Amino acid sequence: MNATSDLRTPRSGSPRIFMVAGEHSGDQLGAGLMRALKTLAPQFTFEGVGGPAMESAGLKSLFPLADIAVMGIVPVIKNLPTLLTRIRQTTEAVVTARPDILVIIDSPDFTHRVAARARKAIPHLRVVDYVSPTVWAWRPGRAKKMSAYVDHLLALLPFEPAAHQRLGGPACTYVGHPLTERLTELRPNSEEALRRNGKPPVILVLPGSRRSEIDRLLDDFGAALARVSEKIGEIEPVLPAVSHLAKDITERTRNWTVRPRIVEGETEKYRAFRNARAALAASGTVTLELALAQIPMAVAYKWSRIEGLARPFVNVPSIVLPNLVMGRNAIPEFLQDECTPEKLSAALCALIADSPERAAQMQAFADVDARMRLPEGETPSGRSAQIVLDTVLKAPAITSRVE
Repeated sequence: MNATSDLRTPRSGSPRIFMVAGEHSGDQLGAGLMRALKTLAPQFTFEGVGGPAMESAGLKSLFPLADIAVMGIVPVIKNLPTLLTRIRQTTEAVVTARPDILVIIDSPDFTHRVAARARKAIPHLRVVDYVSPTVWAWRPGRAKKMSAYVDHLLALLPFEPAAHQRLGGPACTYVGHPLTERLTELRPNSEEALRRNGKPPVILVLPGSRRSEIDRLLDDFGAALARVSEKIGEIEPVLPAVSHLAKDITERTRNWTVRPRIVEGETEKYRAFRNARAALAASGTVTLELALAQIPMAVAYKWSRIEGLARPFVNVPSIVLPNLVMGRNAIPEFLQDECTPEKLSAALCALIADSPERAAQMQAFADVDARMRLPEGETPSGRSAQIVLDTVLKAPAITSRVE
């Protein structure tokens, strides 16, 4: 069957997709998926929970995304009554709507609770989960539990399907990471490539996007840059900051020996990426951005006392995403007591120079690129949309409402 031209659905009228995103990055993924679905099957209609990006694609959110876009243990505890109310409200909306499919996007502490409750109320409801929880890092038992209420999992990282198969999780397909659609923004043109090799070297400073991360790393990063400057001479640090923290970061870096240039917004951030020689970065998705941008990096992380309690249960050989994609630790990481200005500066100096360490990372980035690449002509949004459409076509009719 050609799904794009012969759409059969289990209900009369336009096929209905209920979508639930829990924060900004999920909102962006959801919007891309909606646009791709409209290309495959224009008759789809959407409802659910999302942010500005999904609303611009045609979804009217049940409530503002800010109500549930809460990260970190303490903020979650503070907002728990609101979160529990929104989980109940969203579940009731799914049951009332009786959609042809429910698509949940990331934010598993919220979206999975909705999916599990909705599936219990509507046993034949098809559920697709866009973005795998980190079952490969900790709480592996979640994979098997998900099989009870998730029909198909759309993975952003190429090693995740094998992890779910090993752990007894739901059917899982690597659909590609959205960053792979932005390589022209991440990688330099010929003029920018010359700047990468020019003087003074541009050094990206990426202490994180959360205040807690910045509080733990910023001083060490500043001291490390001072030591780099002492060893190799003039450098040009650039620090891309999220808008709501830019003023605070500017104040806190005012007295650095080597003051960074603070930039805001994605356009300026990626312009800095295209010019950068090396980077000093907090662990996170930004390390994948750097790898795809082919910028050698030293990665650091310090966890809080509460996060430290969970550390023994984290079962991964590295906290650096490109290392996990490659299956080997090619990028150095400096964790907790190892995160010192002396060690960070030594690693950074080696990466700025034409050194074996720099050459090894550049070779590793080619491996990351090859592992994450999709077949010619395919995109993450397009691949995800086709799986959602295929899942709708398999869905049984849902004709009775469960009270």
